[in-house]
Amino acid sequence: MNVINAIQDRRSIKVYDKQHKMTQEEIEKLIALAALSPTAFNIQNWRFVVVQDEELRKKIRSVSWNQPQVTDASILIVLCGDLKAWEKEPQRYWRNAPQEVQNSLVPAIGNYYRENPQVQRDEVMRSCGMAAMTIMLAAKEMGYDTCPMDGFDFEAVAKIINLPEDHIPSMFVVVGKPLDKAKPRSGQLPLSEVLIDNSF
Repeated sequence: MNVINAIQDRRSIKVYDKQHKMTQEEIEKLIALAALSPTAFNIQNWRFVVVQDEELRKKIRSVSWNQPQVTDASILIVLCGDLKAWEKEPQRYWRNAPQEVQNSLVPAIGNYYRENPQVQRDEVMRSCGMAAMTIMLAAKEMGYDTCPMDGFDFEAVAKIINLPEDHIPSMFVVVGKPLDKAKPRSGQLPLSEVLIDNSF
């Protein structure tokens, strides 16, 4: 499947085969692809919590409006962000770059994020959003369907997965084998409404 087909065929699936298990190799391949998603300054601030434990998933479902895909899909990925990734040995993000590039970019990371918690949070959300899309398209290529989710109690989920204080949850993506075909698209807006030439 090429990228255009994956984009066209990707749908948010709610009903999954509970019996299907992804292999560890498949999971690692999926997350390795997600980890190629772009991040500002290459700080790689996303963290992928792959929840397979049935009891943990039941707890998470109980604070996620009891949505069945949380427990029924093959895996639940809680995409989280490290708010302080920018200050944790930032030189490692550019270790393979020429020295002059390192000398320029590594100090710039701190200058941009330091004392700016709103930017730190916004960056996490942007990074996780791009990684989530990568997961969904890669999963489609691998023969799986997905559903992105934000219908959950963020604080409760953070406690359940023992999230460090300097991390925040961004969203879920569930991955698995569907039991039903996707329903027809419910109503795409025309390009004339969403495509703006140059300015509003």
